[in-house]
Amino acid sequence: MNNYKLIIQYDGGRYKGWQRLGNTENTIQGKIEYVLSEMVGRPIEIIGSSRTDAGVHALAQVANVKLSERMAELDIQNYLNKYLPQDISVTEVSSVHDRFHARYNAKEKTYVYKIWNESYPNPFMRKHSLHVEKKLDVKKVREAARFFVGEHDFTAFSNAKSKKKSSVRHIFAITIDEEVGFINIRIRGNGFLYNMVRKMVGSLIHVGLGELQPEEIQTILQSNDRSLAGFADANGLYLEKIEF
Repeated sequence: MNNYKLIIQYDGGRYKGWQRLGNTENTIQGKIEYVLSEMVGRPIEIIGSSRTDAGVHALAQVANVKLSERMAELDIQNYLNKYLPQDISVTEVSSVHDRFHARYNAKEKTYVYKIWNESYPNPFMRKHSLHVEKKLDVKKVREAARFFVGEHDFTAFSNAKSKKKSSVRHIFAITIDEEVGFINIRIRGNGFLYNMVRKMVGSLIHVGLGELQPEEIQTILQSNDRSLAGFADANGLYLEKIEF
């Protein structure tokens, strides 16, 4: 078998998330599998590194697909980009070792959340960022973010749908950058539970608005109580990078 690694960008706004679902064809995985299946004339399955939720975007999702045919990487990429919807793009196809597995071999992932922090809306980014009208106290947000760094049980910052055996994850770094009206919250870790990043960001927004004190993040972490964490919309969240 020939194993190919795909780097994929997508606007997740109109999709039900990455993972193929039995009750809808409107997923990123489903769209890519359909085109690949048409290309080789039989059903094809792909493996994604991260199962991004409905509405979440990706700058560099990684997937792998095994084909019995030996094909030129550029031919696969060109075929996919010709027939995929315009809001999904394959930026790179490369041949990899047979044992490469996009999900199990991933060592760390980086997500970035974009907040438009002005009193007026941004018409160009309304589907690709969260509009927070009141100015956030970025100093306090940075102070609060430090409590997430390290290895913790993130039960309080996960959704009840999470099926992982362990809720312990290691956050390597969180950075908060400001640029021309935007606040970007970048979170790098060894893995994330279902809705974990959105709950972390939602809680940090509460801190920035003065509704929580920075040290209350630690209290919520230690509580394992899912009802205490905030929650941010999907449209501001991007899967930015995956390291292997």
